[in-house]
Amino acid sequence: MLKQYKEAIEKSNIISKTDTHGVIIFVNDEFCKISGYSKEELIGQNHNIVRHPDVEESTFKLLWDTVNSKQIYKNTAKNLAKDGSTFYVNTTIIPILDEDENIVEFVAIRYDVTKEVFYKHKLQKKEKELEELNATLEKRVQEKTKELKELNETLELRVAEEISKNEEKQKVMFWQSRLASLGEMLANIAHQWRQPLTELNLTIFTLKKSALNGDEDEVKKYYDDSRKIIKNMSNTIDDFTNFFKPDKEKQSFKIVDSINESLHILEKLISTEMINVKTEFEDVEVLGITNEFSQVIVNLVKNSRDAFVHNGILIREISISVKLQGDFALIEVSDNAGGIHEKSTYKIFEPYFTTKHKTQGTGLGLFMSKMICEQGLNGSIDVKSKKSMTTFSIKIPIEKSNV
Repeated sequence: MLKQYKEAIEKSNIISKTDTHGVIIFVNDEFCKISGYSKEELIGQNHNIVRHPDVEESTFKLLWDTVNSKQIYKNTAKNLAKDGSTFYVNTTIIPILDEDENIVEFVAIRYDVTKEVFYKHKLQKKEKELEELNATLEKRVQEKTKELKELNETLELRVAEEISKNEEKQKVMFWQSRLASLGEMLANIAHQWRQPLTELNLTIFTLKKSALNGDEDEVKKYYDDSRKIIKNMSNTIDDFTNFFKPDKEKQSFKIVDSINESLHILEKLISTEMINVKTEFEDVEVLGITNEFSQVIVNLVKNSRDAFVHNGILIREISISVKLQGDFALIEVSDNAGGIHEKSTYKIFEPYFTTKHKTQGTGLGLFMSKMICEQGLNGSIDVKSKKSMTTFSIKIPIEKSNV
């Protein structure tokens, strides 16, 4: 198992080792891929070979001061590849000590966040253009734009705060935290944000065209759409925060309301992908966290969407039903996306297991859904696949006071 853990870490992360002077003594294949250098070109070289000239000297002084004091160093680093291109990595550097507590080498584990950083820069550029255009609009539009700008300015701070909290409590998610890492958490949030960031860029571009055309109604419409997207992105962070709170308070909620909230969040995705969602609901209340249950439904619907696209399904249908079955609420989510291979159904809820390409999924969505159903709702989740149909069944106990 230790060998498998090592292989899993090396294949999903960018890893290098240096001696106490910063000379590279080991790199994995992922390091070579992102830097453009071969192992022969890297081994024996100082780690400065990928140093970006824009990075200030004080950053490297802090790095060495930290690791030489036998502490772990964490930061997002800007590096330079062999071909002159820039890449960004979330970096964790760990000093390795011998029996006498002397440093013998340094191990660096990284996660590629280049796309996320570039998306952030593009978004900031669009915000600046939007601010310049809105300076000519009427007073009412100016006030609304100011609210949007203030929201965007605080968004980065809120993300940083929530990530800090999640880093301290991430052990809850992975059963004693042996497989957990901050890089995987960032990947999960980025996965949830990738679609809304694209929508936000398109909305701001359309808003710019409407402003130039003097169409005040269109400007207001796309402004409202932008705020809605940002609010949903903010709610994503809140949902992750709530998921990791050990002292979160459970309350009674209607399953139908929670599902409708999920479908509302996915409204544009469902429309764009031409998915027909059929619902059959009974009015049932359960005890738990409504946002967590909504996250389960969002994960299941998004997985169906990915399967529709991957398998080239033209007529796309998802059925969601809620029924009272004895002392349990039974929720079933079915799709005709091509089914799941029998061998995969036994592993589908395991962490890091995914049938998607590594750029499309982290293998955490269904694992988190299982944890929510079992720990947050005291229930269960199961999957069955027959021919082209896949059905996820969720059973949640009904509180006696709600029966």
